[in-house]
Amino acid sequence: MGPVADIRERRGYAVGDARRARILAAATGEFAAHGYRAASLSRIAERAGLSQAGLLHHFRTKETLLIAVLELRDAQHAARFVRPDGSTLAGREMLEELCSLIDRNAETPDLVRLLAVMTAEAVAPGHPAHGWALNRYRQLRQYTIEALTTGVANGEFDPGLDAEAQTDRLIALIDGLQLQWLLDPSRMDLAGVFRGYVADLLAVRG
Repeated sequence: MGPVADIRERRGYAVGDARRARILAAATGEFAAHGYRAASLSRIAERAGLSQAGLLHHFRTKETLLIAVLELRDAQHAARFVRPDGSTLAGREMLEELCSLIDRNAETPDLVRLLAVMTAEAVAPGHPAHGWALNRYRQLRQYTIEALTTGVANGEFDPGLDAEAQTDRLIALIDGLQLQWLLDPSRMDLAGVFRGYVADLLAVRG
């Protein structure tokens, strides 16, 4: 391959990546607003400034597009809990970063709505996102249990803290607060309430 062809190929990849990014952004808004079943590929294509054929060149089905949107969101969130050396945050650091993530969520209601809508729909075993939702909660629960257990071992939390039970409460709290906030954002201080819970957890020491 010569230098000119190489430049053209790199430009082609860049253009393709930019189009995929536009499609994923458009699909996020569409799925958040309408759910999976009622979402329209034609509306997503229009939002992304493409023809439907152009969209299908990158994502052959609505199902593959949905999974790509959900996996991208998960990857972006997971990256926040990884240190530069590749290790994961634990104990107090994990909770502090979780507070920062909730702060961020409070500024991006479309992404929070996407998660709420997709998780609710994915309860049905036949839904294309059912496997994603199941694995997401399993991985989230396992990571949080390990992070809290490390915090107990490091003396950051009460030595009697039940990491598994606290993890279940923590996940339920986040989901419940975000759902209430989506329904009535003027009443619910999403980030403030969650930070208060974390402060209480850190304050309890044996």
